[in-house]
Amino acid sequence: MGSGRMRHETDTETMDLRYPIGRFKKPKLITKQELSSCIGVIAGFPQEINKEVLSLTDEQLDTPYRKDGWTVRQVVHHCADSHMNAFIRFKLALTETNPVIKPYREALWAALPDSTTHLAPSLSLLKGLHERWGILLESLDDGDLKRAYVHPEHGRPVPLGEVVALYAWHCKHHLAHIRLVSRANP
Repeated sequence: MGSGRMRHETDTETMDLRYPIGRFKKPKLITKQELSSCIGVIAGFPQEINKEVLSLTDEQLDTPYRKDGWTVRQVVHHCADSHMNAFIRFKLALTETNPVIKPYREALWAALPDSTTHLAPSLSLLKGLHERWGILLESLDDGDLKRAYVHPEHGRPVPLGEVVALYAWHCKHHLAHIRLVSRANP
């Protein structure tokens, strides 16, 4: 409904479909409890995304979650792309001192032919990747969570504790995009 905004059936507020759960808010401090919750979200993401997409038709998978937005299919493939990059960035930060990471142009990646194919390869990739990522995240201590990488677009070290929270949000963010389509087109 124009510029990515729509009325939510149960809300009188207007929802920005780009951020159905709101924008990421950097935590001032990540408690052990919050960290554990974030790791749980990341570790459980493959099961959640599978549950959301398994019963969708090709028509639903090829439906954008908002006007001029990605299709559900592109969202799933984007999650695989994004989370592969995130995992590599974690490993760089854990093995180097404040490495400068290489950004990627996600919109262009989402337009490549592999982002229009069936979901099985990306769902399999997410399953294995998140299993390894969960193991790595569970092993981090307070010192590890303070290690950082530098994103050239932000120009500052980004501590891994913040990145854990960001990717837990990222998982929920894209699950919400998929649910916008599956709930609107049952």
